[in-house]
Amino acid sequence: MKRILIVDDSFYMRTMLKNMLSDAGYEIVGEAPNGQTALELARTTNPDLITLDVILPDNTGLDVLKGIKSEQPEMKVVIVSAVGQEVIVNEALEYGALSYIVKPFSEEKVLEVVSQILGGPED
Repeated sequence: MKRILIVDDSFYMRTMLKNMLSDAGYEIVGEAPNGQTALELARTTNPDLITLDVILPDNTGLDVLKGIKSEQPEMKVVIVSAVGQEVIVNEALEYGALSYIVKPFSEEKVLEVVSQILGGPED
């Protein structure tokens, strides 16, 4: 089963993503409300994919993305953020994010992006 780590400072957003993805058959291996926890969980849970918010209380999602990619270059990361500015989107993609989902999002959009990257939950 494909394993996903959800990083977002909003409990509501984490819960919404967790419900969408677990209902679709993915395993949620952890949730992080901030960058520090995200980096620790990325190391300890070794997920197949990380959904990463850009605005976090302790640092930016782009810094977290760089940290994850420097430690685990093969890690798959999708940015999920209300900040849809082209500059930030492009930076995230330059740093190695595979896709960018802008909030508010539809369940269809999230599942489409995740399945493009991971295939189905069992692949």
